[in-house]
Amino acid sequence: MADDKSKIGGPDRSRVAGNQHQEVTFLADKFDISMEQARNLIERYGNNRAKLEEEAAKLQEPDQ
Repeated sequence: MADDKSKIGGPDRSRVAGNQHQEVTFLADKFDISMEQARNLIERYGNNRAKLEEEAAKLQEPDQ
């Protein structure tokens, strides 16, 4: 059965699908971290986007 297109928004955006390459790539690119670092964060902290972004920000290199 097809997805219900009327049910979109919030809940899906609050989670990171760690098994989807584009989601991991987006997280890595957004915070300028490696794909491996992004995968490790997902493994360690789960798929909560807010927590992952908080932890990814800690890994960012300061601009030089």
